[in-house]
Amino acid sequence: MPTSRSYGDACGIARALDAVGERWALLVVRELLLGPQRFTDLRRALPKASSNMLSDRLRELESRGVLRRRTMPPPAASVVYELTDLGRELEPIVLALGAWGLQLPLPPAPVGLSPTSVLLFLRGSLRPDPQAPPATYRVELDGTVWSIRTHGREVDVEAGAPADTDAVLRTDPATLNALISDPASLAAAVADGRAVVGGDEAALRRLLGSAAAAPAG
Repeated sequence: MPTSRSYGDACGIARALDAVGERWALLVVRELLLGPQRFTDLRRALPKASSNMLSDRLRELESRGVLRRRTMPPPAASVVYELTDLGRELEPIVLALGAWGLQLPLPPAPVGLSPTSVLLFLRGSLRPDPQAPPATYRVELDGTVWSIRTHGREVDVEAGAPADTDAVLRTDPATLNALISDPASLAAAVADGRAVVGGDEAALRRLLGSAAAAPAG
């Protein structure tokens, strides 16, 4: 059930932890950084969180003003969860926490890596060539479709399929994470079936080659 526990401390850090310090809360925020998600999307991204636990965290975060529920217009008409303006202010904090966490050892295997997690990392590590033409990529990770757009030095990542596509990549989060670390391994990933590529493969290679950081995990 939702918790109303509090540190009872007036410090802003303690008050922040009252709002987002419960188990899974910040990972829910992470999953919403790239756009609204349905409950089923969140369950798939956070498989070790039970349905009851996830429901509790969503209710708590909603009561704290961090997120809100919204019904999509027809024909979808599904309920989604999205960050409020207050919740959106957590983005640099969550990303900074993630960067700090990369210094720590991985947890014992098996470990998961959500599509949102690796896409956030990709967005932060890309350094596109400002002279390169604008490009749009359709990236499918574990059955979920995302759009990546580059224009000059700008990089946008959002859920959903783009209207126009220059290149397509279908793979899983772990393989994409490996490709960020070693773009030259794309051919091997395609050859052994871990990745499927369509459209302008040179543009896709250019995208992966512009990543300027270590892998997410």
